[in-house]
Amino acid sequence: MRVGYARVSTRDQHIEAQLGRLGDCERLFFEKESGGTTARAQLDACLTFVREGDTLVTTRLDRLARSVAHLCSIAETLEHKGVALVVLDQAIDTTSPTGKLLFHLLAAIAEFELSIRKEQQRAGIAHARATGKSTGRPCRLNQEERAELCALAAAGTPTPALARRYRIAPRTVRRYAAAGQPCGRT
Repeated sequence: MRVGYARVSTRDQHIEAQLGRLGDCERLFFEKESGGTTARAQLDACLTFVREGDTLVTTRLDRLARSVAHLCSIAETLEHKGVALVVLDQAIDTTSPTGKLLFHLLAAIAEFELSIRKEQQRAGIAHARATGKSTGRPCRLNQEERAELCALAAAGTPTPALARRYRIAPRTVRRYAAAGQPCGRT
């Protein structure tokens, strides 16, 4: 049986393209979850579902995991169960020794690329802060609203009530109240 797995991690990404490419699979598992997390409900369900002789199909290696360790763990689980792995975009098929080698090489390269992107992102944020530019999301509340929120929080208004009133998350209410009314952007 061919079993497909698809994943996207952000609101801006659409899973339909991946599902279309996995159309010949008899069973599909898909989710919207970060690739950095190892505990993903649909991936776990997929790995539990596959049986000896099955083939797990995904469009790209980074749809399964972002770290070499996690990819190797998945590959070991699949090998132990007698399940082949096919990655469409990178033409990986772990039923052959060449496919296994390619899998490990591309996993290492994918992890390297991710670490480089994270390093560049951190450097860009540090540069923006050093030059006085704002980073992060813009404030949802203006300065007057933040001051009012802090006063109400100090007077004992419950966090959920403030969150509903200002249409922000309770966590944001607590952050504003604890800091006295900062914007959240630096």
